Amino acid sequence: MGEPKPSPRRAADRTGRVPAAALAAVLAAVLVWVPGAHAAGPSGDGGGAVPFAQAWGGNDDGQLGTGDGTGSTVPVVVPGLTGIRDLAAGLGHSLALLRDGTLWAWGGNDHGQLGNGRFADSGTPVRVLGLTGVKAVAAGDDFSLALLRDGTVRAWGDNDNGQLGDGTRADSSLPVQVHGLSGVKSVAGGDNHAVALLRDGTVWAWGDNDHGQLGNGRLADSAIPVRTPGITRARAVAAGGNHSLAVARGGTVLAWGDNFSGQLGNGTNINSTTPVEVQALTGVEAVAAGLGHSLALAGDGTVWAWGENASGQLGDGTTTDSTVPVRVLGLSGVTAVASDEGHNLAVTSSCDCRGQGPASCGCDDRPYGLPVNGRSLPGGGPAGPRTTVVKAWGENGQGQLGDATTADSSIPVGVTTAIGKVTRIAAGGGHSLAG
Repeated sequence: MGEPKPSPRRAADRTGRVPAAALAAVLAAVLVWVPGAHAAGPSGDGGGAVPFAQAWGGNDDGQLGTGDGTGSTVPVVVPGLTGIRDLAAGLGHSLALLRDGTLWAWGGNDHGQLGNGRFADSGTPVRVLGLTGVKAVAAGDDFSLALLRDGTVRAWGDNDNGQLGDGTRADSSLPVQVHGLSGVKSVAGGDNHAVALLRDGTVWAWGDNDHGQLGNGRLADSAIPVRTPGITRARAVAAGGNHSLAVARGGTVLAWGDNFSGQLGNGTNINSTTPVEVQALTGVEAVAAGLGHSLALAGDGTVWAWGENASGQLGDGTTTDSTVPVRVLGLSGVTAVASDEGHNLAVTSSCDCRGQGPASCGCDDRPYGLPVNGRSLPGGGPAGPRTTVVKAWGENGQGQLGDATTADSSIPVGVTTAIGKVTRIAAGGGHSLAG
């Protein structure tokens, strides 16, 4: 996380199970129709569920969910999960929320981060026990978070720094309630800390605080949530390796914690135990945070990045760190971003008009972006599908960019996803998810 010494982390109504053979057949058929880099969607809220989850990258702990432990440089189907509403990815584990509010997890489980009452890894999805009515999920290094519809938060897994927020430092293989939080709007998991945004616009954090990532002016860990002062009417939050972000009123961005690589974006490399303003950013709608870098999605669909850039994770065509935001090249119409470790994902809106501009040919809104071959519009041009495209950039040693290579990329590349429209993306330590 921008430290001289790298940290250990990085140095949803369920429609029923679908047989793996049937999923493979669907995947093969879709790939015939959509051979390019198609995928992902906006927020997923109210957008309906999509057929299945996809994963790519490293698989040493079973985090791809395929059951065979083999990594993949292109997306593969996670068998048995349909109706995806939300996704989250940790260092070596994955989570999927289904439409019925149930939650499933797979991958590494040495701290109980799968939430199934055990500590054995699982290469296929297992149900997180004792949870219903889940609204959203998040993942830290080796712990997991669930936001319930009643506004409370549950956590499970590693708790050495108090990142479960239950007042203890004992790991838990079952969900426990985060102490004293209600009215929560969203949650985010960092390396070993967590951040919550409440509906009243205040920000609270708990867990590891050795770089000031809780934002309360101190360096002591906290096993219960503490308020990050000076933030009111926040609109979004993110948690990175050892730093945190919030979108403030007016679309400015605040950052606090570790700043070794400039991930606070204030033009310095000085850590801060209280929020500082990221330079020259306004109109921001969402943020994401990696090990030592940060991302902001602006309202005009552009993406900006700052901090560590050794693997090209800033997406500006260089490998030079930046203490202030730089624009990610070649991205427009972005609707969602995700970041973890040293790579990033973005969802872009796209109208495939076979080389013609959208204004000249229009788009078709069929489910999942499948094309209608040979269809013509009144204007004369063949219509393509309105679809979404996943782009990825940064570190790729395990194939987490999904472009069939293991070469890092300092500019966004297309991910060859299996279907033309999904609603969620998530970036893990060395793997990625879409659904």
